[in-house]
Amino acid sequence: MTAQDSATPDTPIAVDTTSGGRTAPFPTSGGRTAPPPTPGRTAPLPASGSSARSGTLLAVLGVLAFSLTFPSTAWGLESFGPWSLVAVRSALAALLAGGFLLALRVPVPARRHWAGLAVVAGGVVVGFPLLTTLALETSTSAHAAVVVGLLPLTTAAFATLRTGRRPSRAFWWAAVAGAAVVLAFAVQQSGGTLSSGDLYLFGALLVCAAGYTEGGRLAREMPGWQVIGWALIGCLPLSVAGAATALSFEPVRLSPHGVVGVLWVASVSTFFGLYVWYRGMASIGIARASQLQLAQPLLTLVWAVLLLGEHLPAAAVAAAIAVLVCIAVTQRTGTRD
Repeated sequence: MTAQDSATPDTPIAVDTTSGGRTAPFPTSGGRTAPPPTPGRTAPLPASGSSARSGTLLAVLGVLAFSLTFPSTAWGLESFGPWSLVAVRSALAALLAGGFLLALRVPVPARRHWAGLAVVAGGVVVGFPLLTTLALETSTSAHAAVVVGLLPLTTAAFATLRTGRRPSRAFWWAAVAGAAVVLAFAVQQSGGTLSSGDLYLFGALLVCAAGYTEGGRLAREMPGWQVIGWALIGCLPLSVAGAATALSFEPVRLSPHGVVGVLWVASVSTFFGLYVWYRGMASIGIARASQLQLAQPLLTLVWAVLLLGEHLPAAAVAAAIAVLVCIAVTQRTGTRD
């Protein structure tokens, strides 16, 4: 899964477990009002009935796209090595993003945004896809979905450091409880100790949370899809060089599953999924759209069984539901400035 995408309370981030990148500002919760629009930008109008229905459909399509990221990555590993898969995925997604940016004549971001885009690129475009791909060499998609389901809470912790906002005590209790559930699940599934795959997944949580936090800040000044689009473009030289190098060292065994997997994570998880997701959020609002994301880890568990034939232990379902509850609690708690 580009990343697991779920909302966190009063943090300016939209999280994506599987794809690697979904960044958008979040409204405040607990009755607090959102900050005023940036000068020169128009605040979105309330959605009409038909607009709300189409927006909901677009948001649902985004969640479905992201929920298939881990199974698609597992398919891609049938044909490509982990380094080749990540590099090819990023290069293809960058070409798609570049085509959209060029067709819409989107101006190059101001210099003051470049450092932030570099953080997004390092966390969402490179770090998260690479670490989760390495993890999926030894971990199942179901296992990864449960661990990365903690991403919204990890992102919230990074956001407090970046924005200076202080979540309520209830938020932190829920966050700690979610982290404890995931850690206990990972240890139990690995025979009493953390595996190398778990370490990759926890590393992915950290780098992706940093990327989402910075991306959320940038998304207050430009559309979210442009944030990930320019981050992909910035990584294109590295992606092309990495693909050329990795493909020369790692064997390629093309198969229908492998081709479909790499095309899905490149075109859908990394770019088009984000496009429909942000369109949907613009129509129905981030708060409503984020509620749909709560189903994403559970959907990934379903795809892992149906597409990969993985055995789904009862502990995975229980842990995913427990994490979902913790995330729901964090969305309903306020923050203190």
